[in-house]
Amino acid sequence: MRSLAAEPLTADAFAPFGDVIEASERAEVIPINYGWTTRFNALADVAVGEGHAILSIFRSKPLTPLVLKIFERHPLGSQAFVPMQGRPYLVAVAPPGEFDVAAVRVFRAGAGQGVNYAKGTWHHFLLALDAESDFLVVDREGPGENLDEIALAEADWIAVSA
Repeated sequence: MRSLAAEPLTADAFAPFGDVIEASERAEVIPINYGWTTRFNALADVAVGEGHAILSIFRSKPLTPLVLKIFERHPLGSQAFVPMQGRPYLVAVAPPGEFDVAAVRVFRAGAGQGVNYAKGTWHHFLLALDAESDFLVVDREGPGENLDEIALAEADWIAVSA
């Protein structure tokens, strides 16, 4: 029987086998969602036909005040979010098609629940609750415009109680 000692997992040591997924200085860091979220972009690629899937970590700050003003959708692919620190968060969504503010629903996701937004589903950007939180995100990258965004009129803003 051969014995092996576990070694520290680093991007360099693991490179022959794949990608280490972590929010680090090696990542492309992009501020998004009007400064409420930091995206650690494209941490791993998953090939899937035309275009490709990417894995990223989004670091989201709690939105204060908790008022929904902007929704977005991705017409060319789904988008999945998985919390990494075991904290609950909110999910605000509306059905695909023409945006209907009256159809918005808000769900409180438990610490162990991720979501996968179906292609074209309207959603608010990440809504961390208790503290700045990291989410593993599986997303499409490739040709074509894959982001539509709508700013709500002030009369349509939605205050949320968690």
